[in-house]
Amino acid sequence: MAGNSQRRNRRTSNKKGAQVGSGGQRRRGLEGKGPTPPASARKGHKKNRIANAKVRHETKRPAPRRGGPKGTNELVVGRNSVVEALREGVPANTLYVQQYLDNDERVREALQLATDKGLNLMEAPRPELDRMTNGLNHQGLVLSVPPYEYAHPEDLTAAAFDDGEDPLIVALDGITDPRNLGAVVRSVSAFGGHGVVVPERRAAGMTASAWKTSAGTAARTPVARCTNVTRMLEGYQKAGLTVVGLAADGDVELHELDALSGPVVIVVGSEGKGLSRLVGETCDFRVRIPMPGGAESLNAGVAAGVVLYEAARRRA
Repeated sequence: MAGNSQRRNRRTSNKKGAQVGSGGQRRRGLEGKGPTPPASARKGHKKNRIANAKVRHETKRPAPRRGGPKGTNELVVGRNSVVEALREGVPANTLYVQQYLDNDERVREALQLATDKGLNLMEAPRPELDRMTNGLNHQGLVLSVPPYEYAHPEDLTAAAFDDGEDPLIVALDGITDPRNLGAVVRSVSAFGGHGVVVPERRAAGMTASAWKTSAGTAARTPVARCTNVTRMLEGYQKAGLTVVGLAADGDVELHELDALSGPVVIVVGSEGKGLSRLVGETCDFRVRIPMPGGAESLNAGVAAGVVLYEAARRRA
């Protein structure tokens, strides 16, 4: 028993005390760290942010979202307006025709175009068309256009990254004329852009007038809608895009801006007021278009077209 007690009380630990030396830390500290990694692999670098954004979009692309509540059908009234809308491919769903209507050349063309496009044809008495149009001079023809389905701003960058391209987007700030919006959509389509963003409130939307001005390019160029332009631009910046605002008193001339060759969103303000204060402060660059002819400003469609051309030239 005594022997067993001694064995239980024997010291069995073989731990050693503190050892003198660096443990190889000094030697490892003197070793080289290898070549400098590329810009896309350096944390915090602009190209690294862009690369990370592309990876996020490739691994988890968000489901398509619509930029705001659905509106009501738009009505195009009058024989000339209806025929022009049908010619330009405005996405209508129903053509209302007044009962016992005189059948002239415009009425016949409207009926033929509507039939060719597979639209619903509805005959209605004049009082019903008067009620639908709030007494406007409809001349017996009313075309019903469904609400435009807006994309979400993130859909535009996701589509560009999925195609392996740097996003080229135009955002409008304070543009209220739908014809200007249509002209911008047409320019974006012509120069290989990925879409247009408009605010939900106090701004032009994709009406039949905007669609006609786009000359049909709205069918292949998405328009997104946002609730707040400043927050939308900040989101684009986090995704690696450079925000370029057009301003008559800009600090940089258009031909000096190298950022147009990369991922960029171009912000266009109204012809009279320009960019709003908060939007102007959010921009990475405020750019001016040199105008030797002395014009004070350009309308939104022309200004956007000039900058988009320069961006396309640099990317080519």
